Amino acid sequence: MKPNISVLGTGYLGVTHAAGLAEMGFDVIGVDVDAAKVARLARGEVPFHEPGLDDLVRTHTESGRLRFTTDHSEAAAFADVHFLSVGTPQSADGEAADLRYVDAAIDMLAPHLNRPCLVVGKSTVPVGTAARLTDRLTALAPAGHTVELAWNPEFLREGHAVADTIAPDRIVVGVGSDVAEKLLREVYADILERGTPFLVTDLATAELVKVAANSFLATKISFINAMAEVCEAAGADVTTLARALGHDARIGHRFLHAGVGFGGGCLPKDVRAFRARARELGGEGAAALLGEVDSINVRARARTLDLVRDSLGGEPAGHRIAVLGAAFKPGTDDVRDSPALAVATAVARAGAEVTVYDPMVRSAGAAACPGLTFSGSLEAAVTDADLVLLLTEWEEFRMADPRLLAAWVRTPRLVDGRNALDHQAWAAAGWSVRAPGRAPVAGQPSRDGAA
Repeated sequence: MKPNISVLGTGYLGVTHAAGLAEMGFDVIGVDVDAAKVARLARGEVPFHEPGLDDLVRTHTESGRLRFTTDHSEAAAFADVHFLSVGTPQSADGEAADLRYVDAAIDMLAPHLNRPCLVVGKSTVPVGTAARLTDRLTALAPAGHTVELAWNPEFLREGHAVADTIAPDRIVVGVGSDVAEKLLREVYADILERGTPFLVTDLATAELVKVAANSFLATKISFINAMAEVCEAAGADVTTLARALGHDARIGHRFLHAGVGFGGGCLPKDVRAFRARARELGGEGAAALLGEVDSINVRARARTLDLVRDSLGGEPAGHRIAVLGAAFKPGTDDVRDSPALAVATAVARAGAEVTVYDPMVRSAGAAACPGLTFSGSLEAAVTDADLVLLLTEWEEFRMADPRLLAAWVRTPRLVDGRNALDHQAWAAAGWSVRAPGRAPVAGQPSRDGAA
């Protein structure tokens, strides 16, 4: 018989994991202290955008396989396996991870654990956290040492999270006993039958896998953005350079896209938290590397503002600028540490009149950046613009007709902050084009005489 499962925390990770487990045939209860969020989820309503997740949650709340509660005692009585999926944001006073929500989740659940069970961490935490939580768990749980702790990091990509949950490319578990490993193999049995790698390790290594993976991806992005700086100085083309590098099987094409850098709720804060923990452990080399990765990423945003100035021939003040994109990447409505909003805000602070359009982001973007104006359509955003600034590479923008947009704007100037568009096609439609790591492309007069 399948074990019953609880998932503590119903944010992005928790809801996706809970719905994915329900899809795999488990009975799942999601737990959160936010009563309003629990009520919405109980009605099958997901409070954020993730392709396919709404249908999954609705299907399994209606079937009864997935339910939600604010009662930790109910979860303790129900479940044999408890997944810990709460957030670990950056501390307000430094780079380290804020673990208050992890500690609180353990403190609220543990006193109700009066029988053997397994608590499984999925949250991204500094190495050494699991060892500390093990002591905290056994001290607080009535069942004592029969309550075990394991760590099972997540590797979800926003925009692909449902597929990454149901068909992951690997499963990593840090365990302290054969019993815990056996139980996790039962949880992931359907996935393992399809040949998915199952890596068993100690707690500390499992904690490191997640932050090391995110830091490596961030390093690739910052590396190609550093190369973009060199390309601009040398008159080379960073997109061609990236293609040439990507053909090397040791390097690969993915994450070698020069632009405004990485953002979102994971990479920036995980890089900083890993740097802080590396310093605590005496890993000065790792800390120095991660510090430079973060610095290059922040600089990529400032360099995009420089491209705006170059394209306008001076400061943005007094110009109307259309910003295309607010989410940190396409396929999501997540604006946490969004490079798009950071650059848009910087342009507005420089005195420009900024109008933002994003297919998914409306109220969240307006709440995060009250000084920006958000438009409901691409046409409304670009009408009478002196410059169009692409900052999130949504398909709507990639497929936009540059000749049609040229008829809407006041002046056909484009800064492609993601290197996502065909610059020659835009130039042929009359646009002057700038982008990180590439030479300027002058607009060609169109046949009707428009510049």
